[in-house]
Amino acid sequence: MPFSLIEIFEIFSSISFMVYGYLSFYSARMKNEFFRWGISEFRVIVGISQFTGGAGLLIGFSIPFFTLISSIGLSTLMLIGFILRIYVKDGLLKSLPALFYLIINLLIFKDSYYIIS
Repeated sequence: MPFSLIEIFEIFSSISFMVYGYLSFYSARMKNEFFRWGISEFRVIVGISQFTGGAGLLIGFSIPFFTLISSIGLSTLMLIGFILRIYVKDGLLKSLPALFYLIINLLIFKDSYYIIS
């Protein structure tokens, strides 16, 4: 059976966040970005949140409640990330990925909410 668009979004978002969560710990570039944004002290918690949120989306294929919780958590992270990018004057182009992931995860949340209820 082919994947629905929401399932494709879920897989894409899951892999993306697991990779970004991992990079938050090991990438010098990511460490420098957190420093530049003025939130170095939150790098570890953001990395853990990204990785576990991404893993939760994958687990959600078997346990839908995980999709609901993970997608709203990742949406919250991306809303904060989008606002932060605007605040530090990164401009719209650099802010668009956060907005894109915010929208994708809100769509995943909406879909999972209807599945669960």
